[in-house]
Amino acid sequence: MAHALRLAAHGLATTQPNPRVGCVIARGDAIVGEGWHRRAGEPHAEVLALQAAGGAARGSTAYVTLEPCGLHGRTPPCADALIAAGIVRVVVAAPDAAQDGGHALERLRAAGIVVEPGLMSEPARELNRGFHARVERGRPWLRLKLASSLDGRTALASGESKWITGDAARADVQHWRARSSALVTGIGTVLADDPRLTPRSERVSADAVAPLRVVIDSALRTPRGAHVLDRSAPTLVFHAADARADDDRFAGVELVALERSGDGLDLGAVLAELAARGMNEVQVEAGSTLCGAFWSAGLVDELLLYIAPVLLGDDARALLALASIERMADRVRLRVHEQRTIGSDIRLLLRPERE
Repeated sequence: MAHALRLAAHGLATTQPNPRVGCVIARGDAIVGEGWHRRAGEPHAEVLALQAAGGAARGSTAYVTLEPCGLHGRTPPCADALIAAGIVRVVVAAPDAAQDGGHALERLRAAGIVVEPGLMSEPARELNRGFHARVERGRPWLRLKLASSLDGRTALASGESKWITGDAARADVQHWRARSSALVTGIGTVLADDPRLTPRSERVSADAVAPLRVVIDSALRTPRGAHVLDRSAPTLVFHAADARADDDRFAGVELVALERSGDGLDLGAVLAELAARGMNEVQVEAGSTLCGAFWSAGLVDELLLYIAPVLLGDDARALLALASIERMADRVRLRVHEQRTIGSDIRLLLRPERE
């Protein structure tokens, strides 16, 4: 199963909106076939593994990182393929809520196949945390990408922020961008930094699915010539229902109107719309105001934080714009999920501690 999970990880940047899945066919200790799902619409991991195994699949065990599909979508049900191949045992890591009604495991058992669910389920769910979030709760997995100094500052008072971190950290971000279904920024960042909001191609696989580029721009202030309007990637702009674009600045870009919420847009509605479009993992790369708004709305699942060994001083801009905390008992608690050194910087993957 560990090998099947490594195979599944090959699809980190290519399977959107499908989950990343790996499959190993084994007879005793010998692997006779293996496969991983590469792209939506193409054969699933089980089918590729069975093809690699050929006749050796009969009487063998299939190790699959996600419950085999029992429904007929773009491809036939994998449960039927496993039965037809003569597999006698199927070991499954994680269940798939999207297959509710497919009854794949029941069909396998009815065919006389031994089914053993739950092996390495936690790492299997972690691999597809965005897919599970979208299917089970109706919104994507939301990650805030932030870079700060040791004193928790993200930019100088003037707004200058290039570059707090080093080359290695900026290269590392490209892989996180590539695995994301959508990259989100706000109008403040567009006006201040003019980001391209795309993975740098030399850092990611040529097979990677381009993330949807998303701009939250209530008043449609994105200027002509901004990189996010250059049509180099599919782009979506959320704006307030009462805002109007009276020119052709947004030609080739999809505009989606939402109702206002306070000083901005309803961020829950933003994520609901992205989930409806099949977005699994969403990465927000924005300033402290928008990042703080996502946090305050309870929509953040994790923080990807790069900390550089530099100091920016008291007047520099804070990490997140949050309401004041008066009591230590009310402090925001985070759990360190992962910690690594990237070049001269530290990368933390942090998740909120929720009751």
